[in-house]
Amino acid sequence: MTGPIPPRWAPYLQSVLRIVAAFSFMTHGTQKLFAVPVAEAREPVVLVSLAGLAGVLETFGGLLLLIGLFTRPVAFLLSGEMAVAYFLRHAPVSLWPILNRGEVAALFCFLWLYLAAAGPGPWSLDARRRGAGARP
Repeated sequence: MTGPIPPRWAPYLQSVLRIVAAFSFMTHGTQKLFAVPVAEAREPVVLVSLAGLAGVLETFGGLLLLIGLFTRPVAFLLSGEMAVAYFLRHAPVSLWPILNRGEVAALFCFLWLYLAAAGPGPWSLDARRRGAGARP
């Protein structure tokens, strides 16, 4: 028995995972660069700063992942960004992600690392450029 979801759906769900995660990731960047969306009004970060660089990577790297273009190298770069974010900002507070509020950074780090190895899935511009896009 294979489970409730047929294994043939796995590549398509990989694409869905990439799309949903990339959209969420982009919002972290747009918060930094444009202060949108935010719960309370605040100023955008200074572009020429570490937070500004993170905002650019998250917004535009996230956009590339959203559409599935240059997925493997972009995902690898963003995985590194999230590792740096975790160790610079969160790990000094505590070893445990639940205590240092670094769960999101850790999860994005390993999600992007997975996509760097596995690729974007069939619903992507990368697959379309290879002629590999398909239906479930």
